[in-house]
Amino acid sequence: MIEFTGERVIPGQTDLDLFNEHLARYVFAARFAAGRRAVDAGCGTGYGAAELARAARSVLGLDASTYAIAYAREHYSAPSLRFAGASCAALPLADASVDLLVAFEVIEHLAEWQRFLGEVRRVLAPGGQFIVSTPNKEYYAESRRETGPNPYHVHEFDFDEFSAELRALFPEVAVFLQNHVEGIGFQPLAEHSEAVPQVRAGERQADPGEAHFFIAVCSLEPQPAASAFLYLPGAGNVLRERELHIGRLQAELATKDHWLEDLRTEKQGLVNLFRAQTAELERSNQWAQDLEEQLHSAQERIVVLQHELERTIAGYQASIAAYEAQVGELEGENRAKAEWAARLDAQLEAKGKELLGCIQLLDTAESTVVERTAWAQRLDGELKQLEAQLNMVRASRWIKLGRTVGLGPELPRG
Repeated sequence: MIEFTGERVIPGQTDLDLFNEHLARYVFAARFAAGRRAVDAGCGTGYGAAELARAARSVLGLDASTYAIAYAREHYSAPSLRFAGASCAALPLADASVDLLVAFEVIEHLAEWQRFLGEVRRVLAPGGQFIVSTPNKEYYAESRRETGPNPYHVHEFDFDEFSAELRALFPEVAVFLQNHVEGIGFQPLAEHSEAVPQVRAGERQADPGEAHFFIAVCSLEPQPAASAFLYLPGAGNVLRERELHIGRLQAELATKDHWLEDLRTEKQGLVNLFRAQTAELERSNQWAQDLEEQLHSAQERIVVLQHELERTIAGYQASIAAYEAQVGELEGENRAKAEWAARLDAQLEAKGKELLGCIQLLDTAESTVVERTAWAQRLDGELKQLEAQLNMVRASRWIKLGRTVGLGPELPRG
């Protein structure tokens, strides 16, 4: 089900006065629809397309909303009427195929409204007409001064811009001003009675800046002179609508008065709370001032301590420098001692190797002495044996006899 948001007109969910305001545009356009191929761009719920179908040869209602098209198909049907989903920026129509194209309260919703106007120019047949309406930007700026801009409108037009943009594409443009005008109706109760409206010129010229809506009838070819049109709804009572509206406003005022009283009570509570908070703030400020004084004293003490710390650090740094100098000297001495120790180690190692050689030579000499001692002992033993043998030979009588006679070997004497 489609919900009424204040923008899309839904029969039965819209105030009768507002519905008549929108329907009047279609009744106005129906005068141009007799026997023609008509298109309702941005047809919404379809009530306007159905109004055009009373006179047109065929009517095609187009809308980008699938919900609106579904509603229109469900509630309105006629042999000459059909609905389809489409974007106004890309009309699904052949060139020069439309005799009458209407777009009521649509152009201000389109970001690509210039492209839409170009599409209308493309599909409009020779002698065809384009009827377009839009709210007056100046009027809406004043009427929505408190509520703010309409969130559904992308681009609103004042009279000069609206007229200039249409004349840039269409050679023939007749602009009408749509307003709720003061009127008095005399309507008989007899059925099928005809209305005979009487329109009289006012005391002053109509002012586009004060108009509620602009309606332009555009064509590529000359068209008949524009004439005033008065739509008198078959039902509706503007005074009654206004009374109901005033009643709703009075109820809203009573509600707002109640809200205002609540706000006043709330305001007084806020004032009391403000006073209490002000007193608390003053106490807090005094506490903050005391803290600031303490902080100032602490900062002064910190400055003194920082100076002392700097002096202490300077003393420590001097001591460290002296220690480092001593350490440097000790390290130099240690390096010299290390070098001396390294040299001594090298010398000791060389002496050790030399001593080891000596030991090895001594071992060799000792072995030689042992061997020679053993050899000498053997020789001594052999010598003793020879001496014994020699003594034995000397003592031999045969040797003595030979020596006497001058025979035998000459033996040395011991």
